[in-house]
Amino acid sequence: MWPKLPQRMYLQDSFRSCFTMGVGAPPRLLELAGQSLLRNEALAIMAVEELPIELFPPLFMAAFAGRHTQALKAMVQAWPFPCLPLGALMKDHQPHLETFQAALDGLDVLLAQEVRPRRWKLQVLDLRRNAHQDFWTLWSGIKASVCSLLDPEPAQPMQKSQRVEAQAELKLVRAPVEVLVDLCLKEDTLDETLSYLLKKARQRRSLLHLRCQKLRIFTMPMQSIRRILKLVQLDSIQDLEVNCIWKLGTLGRFLPHLGRMGNLRRLLLSRIHMLPRTTPDQEEHLVDQLTTQFLNLPHLRELYLDSVSFLEGRLHQVLRCLKTPLETLWITNCLLSESDLMYLSQCPSISMLKNLSLSGVNLTSLSLESLQVLIEWTSATLQDLDLNECGIIDTQFSALLPSLSRCSQLTTFSFCGNPISMAVLESLLQHTMGLSKLSHMLYPAPLESYEDVTGTLHLGLLAELHTQLKQLLCKSGRASMGWVSASPCPHCGDQILYDTEPILCSCYMPA
Repeated sequence: MWPKLPQRMYLQDSFRSCFTMGVGAPPRLLELAGQSLLRNEALAIMAVEELPIELFPPLFMAAFAGRHTQALKAMVQAWPFPCLPLGALMKDHQPHLETFQAALDGLDVLLAQEVRPRRWKLQVLDLRRNAHQDFWTLWSGIKASVCSLLDPEPAQPMQKSQRVEAQAELKLVRAPVEVLVDLCLKEDTLDETLSYLLKKARQRRSLLHLRCQKLRIFTMPMQSIRRILKLVQLDSIQDLEVNCIWKLGTLGRFLPHLGRMGNLRRLLLSRIHMLPRTTPDQEEHLVDQLTTQFLNLPHLRELYLDSVSFLEGRLHQVLRCLKTPLETLWITNCLLSESDLMYLSQCPSISMLKNLSLSGVNLTSLSLESLQVLIEWTSATLQDLDLNECGIIDTQFSALLPSLSRCSQLTTFSFCGNPISMAVLESLLQHTMGLSKLSHMLYPAPLESYEDVTGTLHLGLLAELHTQLKQLLCKSGRASMGWVSASPCPHCGDQILYDTEPILCSCYMPA
């Protein structure tokens, strides 16, 4: 049924007025029609139940940008699609708190109704900023049939069977609405939009389900974190980052939540430390608590452990509970023992590894025979290898070259911050010539390019040596391979890069 005659005539006049203005593009017509309708917000609210579907998205965008809160609230209740991608719209238009609240209030009105409206289709409110990027663009540029919007078929009398069907549509349905959101928990206070969302989720817990694909935890009290996670469907989390300075005991209080994230695919734990007075038995118990939770994560494919103090001598405890092979393993800025490397080279969970990083793990005093075995074992799948800042010297690196030459899928190899000579770099180039997929190499400035033991780079020598390597690449038919030198400045620590020209830190700039 169309709205009452004055409302219907108003909608038609809105479209006809666009024609008299001589605007040729249908997207512009819809935009102008929406603006015309919103000038009378009360009438727009009355007519929203009968708006053509083609007008909903552009009108919603105009209402959102213009902060027409009452119209927004009404349009959410009559939204004619299963999903409302509000997050993508919020990315383009910085949301006003009242505008965001109006959208949630519209959803709240729906959820409060025992009998759902005939036109209700909304099942998902998507608040993720990077999802459904093309929805609003598509609908704002849709080439709708203007004639069909201007002159709809006259309403026919409702037959008895139609009335029965219509009444059946008004059946009692209490299925929950899902709200998709990526959460970033930091500081003691939440921003106002997230606070309002959590308030609504708490009020409508059985009917409003928060589903979070990506969860980032920074500095926030554990009590607040746990209070928020009680409102989230934990099995919806696929990507978790714990990036805050936690004691291992604090992590232990979080672990029951981790064990309920059964669909987790990516886990990052960073800066987890032991208290100095922790006894070995307490350490062992807490590490066991962590690794036992891995048994509940059958879909885990990516594991990142950064600045984690409890790994040394315990890597086997962490990895043995993994239920499926990993695709990515980063163990960075950690201490590892000889036995850890040996276990890593034999661990069934890394047999199909695509990405491996041991950046910041000091390997100077360790035998790298186990690392050789590891690289060779994963040579059929390994695509990205990062050995930055490992303290690897010439003899150790030379021993790795035969294994590297077998990595047929390798695309990127980075080993900056290692004291390597020009002769070994040339040998590396020769060993990797057969790797057709290798396209990027990030290497340290050769030892010969330093002026003195203090680590001061001689830029002229670096340029000369870099040119020699480039010439060797050209002669071997690999001129397109990206060879970039990177070395830390001894004064400020920033990276000094050299590709075709040096990219210097401020220490090397003239005063």
